[in-house]
Amino acid sequence: MNMLHLSQTDYTVSRWSGGTTTQIAISPPDASYSARDFLWRISSAVVEDEQSVFTPLPDYDRQLMLLDGSLLLRHDGGAALRLDPYQVHAFDGGAATESQGRCRDFNLMLRKGRCRGRLRPLRLEGPVLLPPPQGGLLLLYCAAGRGALGEGTVLAQGESILLEDGEAPLGLSVSAPADFVAAEIWCDIP
Repeated sequence: MNMLHLSQTDYTVSRWSGGTTTQIAISPPDASYSARDFLWRISSAVVEDEQSVFTPLPDYDRQLMLLDGSLLLRHDGGAALRLDPYQVHAFDGGAATESQGRCRDFNLMLRKGRCRGRLRPLRLEGPVLLPPPQGGLLLLYCAAGRGALGEGTVLAQGESILLEDGEAPLGLSVSAPADFVAAEIWCDIP
């Protein structure tokens, strides 16, 4: 299994019209969010403005999970949808999306027709075995607290582990309640 430990020094932070975004991982590694040439991207944003507009990404499917705060989302002028922490919302990246509220969120962006994936919250109070990312990859992000993976790799708040090509479950243990986000991704590259 390939395992890469990522911390704040590995991330890229940028400003957008409503706050800041921290790019946690992107594929391929030399891809650019602004060029829209990526297969997938994982990021976390801090929404500072009460009202904001999402950047349109018509070639991507998106999944959004709040880590704290609350948000009202409206896609293409439709009815408002309320998101609370650790709820996952999947939507078309090309939809005209407006938000109301302040929060810290976690984003998964997947190239349509090339990648599929899912976000899952993991709210832990003890040890757990994580299934291997068979044929894909798993990014495990520590949203609150801390945990130890396998043979002692410690994940502090804001850090991630990127796992690829695993076949055996991986143990994750916490000594106090902790919150993690699991992002699983599979890409079919022609």
